[in-house]
Amino acid sequence: MTTGTTPARPMRADARRNYARLLKEARAAFAEHGTDASLEHVARRAGVGIGTLYRHFPNRHALMSAVFEDAVSALLARSRELLEDPEPCWALVEWLRAIITHAGEYRGLARALMSASNDDSSALSSCSVPMREAGRQLLARAQESGSVRPDVSIADLMQLTNAIALAVEETPADPDLADRLLTLTLKGLRPDTR
Repeated sequence: MTTGTTPARPMRADARRNYARLLKEARAAFAEHGTDASLEHVARRAGVGIGTLYRHFPNRHALMSAVFEDAVSALLARSRELLEDPEPCWALVEWLRAIITHAGEYRGLARALMSASNDDSSALSSCSVPMREAGRQLLARAQESGSVRPDVSIADLMQLTNAIALAVEETPADPDLADRLLTLTLKGLRPDTR
């Protein structure tokens, strides 16, 4: 998957080293301070100037997209595996749970994903667009099996997963919150059985 943050032409060796150091230090800074970590701090930790950071990553979302590219690739691979599961509803929920877990790894990520969800010009859309398509396939299978209402959209589910991740982030003392909220969501996804 290409995030659009790497240049089209090959980088010089020193530029590749700077790029790799920036990604490494951004991961560490985001893990320690959340996705709102100072970009100046990231550049300093990487041993480069802020101008070098902005040459590689024109904005925070571009840096975030590059940092999370591996995790997004893993989530996309997991969605492909789950397409083969004999329980389509379980597969969808399992994938949503994996998204919540990923979004919870970095403080502020869920909020950034929510804000960029309808902004196709955001660098984060290079992550969210393939994620929505993967989720759309899992959702369609669950809807075709009759286990999920036909009026549920993947956009709504993605916003719900980000909202759950944000709620979990804000309530770290409750380790079961994500599962409870996901269970409530699942009950709302099921067709009306009156």
